[in-house]
Amino acid sequence: MTLEIDPAAPAWVMLAADSLLYLHIGGGAVGLVSGTAALIFRKGARAHRLAGDVFLVSMLIMAGIGAGVAPFLPQRISTLGGLMTFYLVATAWLTVWRPAGSIGRLEVVALISSLGLVALTTTLGAMAVNDPTGTLDGQPWQAFVLFGVMTPIAATGDLRLLLRRGIAGAQRIARHLWRMCAALFIAAASYFQGQPDFVPELIRGTGWVHVPPIATLLVMFYWLVRVRWRPKM
Repeated sequence: MTLEIDPAAPAWVMLAADSLLYLHIGGGAVGLVSGTAALIFRKGARAHRLAGDVFLVSMLIMAGIGAGVAPFLPQRISTLGGLMTFYLVATAWLTVWRPAGSIGRLEVVALISSLGLVALTTTLGAMAVNDPTGTLDGQPWQAFVLFGVMTPIAATGDLRLLLRRGIAGAQRIARHLWRMCAALFIAAASYFQGQPDFVPELIRGTGWVHVPPIATLLVMFYWLVRVRWRPKM
């Protein structure tokens, strides 16, 4: 995300724009570090919970700013990415905050939110496909495919959670895990591939920028398999 402000704008506007930009990028950077730490630390340990709390706050800041600012650029795919990241992190936290086997009003809000994200993804993707250039705000329609897969999965999970009146055990851990990792994946892809000016020069413009996002997915699948076959972990 890059904020382009008229040089003739008042100083306070320039300051506010710079503050939002660096707060957005800073939140993402802290989220990447804390999210990685949460994956490394022993699950359930104090260090894991602390890293998870830092990840929650930093990612909500990063995603909230991104979703709020992106429509004015315009970068509508960034709006979608910010909203999706905010939703994923919030519902992942809610999953472990809520006592096992129970639900509340926030789970209903989560389902409404995920259905809204499905509708938004479908609308933006259709706009890109139907455009003569096959793009939307300079982004090809293929960029919306990931969200086209992720949002229905999330909405289906929210619906099943409500119908079952809550989940526990391995299912609860898996729901928390994949949502946190998916949010971390979006953040990693946005940072390493979408903010080249802030990527270390050593790997800038090389294939190494693809490693962190891919590694996040691999770790997610690894833990999902462990949770599936070791439900008492």
